Amino acid sequence: MRLLVSGLVAVALAASISLGAGVSRADEAATKDNYKTFCAKCHGDTGDGDGLSAATLEKRPASLADCATMAKVSDDELFKAIKEGGTAVGKSKEMMAFAEGMEDDQIKALATYVRSFCKK
Repeated sequence: MRLLVSGLVAVALAASISLGAGVSRADEAATKDNYKTFCAKCHGDTGDGDGLSAATLEKRPASLADCATMAKVSDDELFKAIKEGGTAVGKSKEMMAFAEGMEDDQIKALATYVRSFCKK
């Protein structure tokens, strides 16, 4: 009986790992799509703050690829800026809030993706 239970646990674990990998790829693609849809207009495709709408803003968008700047921004602050907008973290009022359009897990994934622009 113990062998049967152990075997079932191993099968369930293997299935969850396989499904997790598939979901991660789908989540990664969805996160990249969210960035392109909501962020790239201002922050640019590579996070340099040079998106098509950047020139129309009062203040140039932050360069997400600037490692020195991004090192000063905590994960919580980055999450809050995306969720509640720039004014929530003392930044530009032109940085919109995305709380209405994204779930917290999507915002966390987006914050992680934004961190990937800084390549040391």
